[in-house]
Amino acid sequence: MKQEYDFSNAKRGKFHRPDAQLIAPIHLDPEVHAYLSDRAKARGVSLSGLVNDILKRDIALIEAVK
Repeated sequence: MKQEYDFSNAKRGKFHRPDAQLIAPIHLDPEVHAYLSDRAKARGVSLSGLVNDILKRDIALIEAVK
């Protein structure tokens, strides 16, 4: 790494996107990942799709109990 960097020609906010959404990565335990990967493959869907469907059903159950 350099001792100093020249920012004299830099533009503030050049890469800023106000409408950008940050989607944080989700880390699953290895055994959970393996199980869900197998279930997704058996159903012919993506792992993300399966996990989203499961979580949406859980959210609906939680909301129904409120």
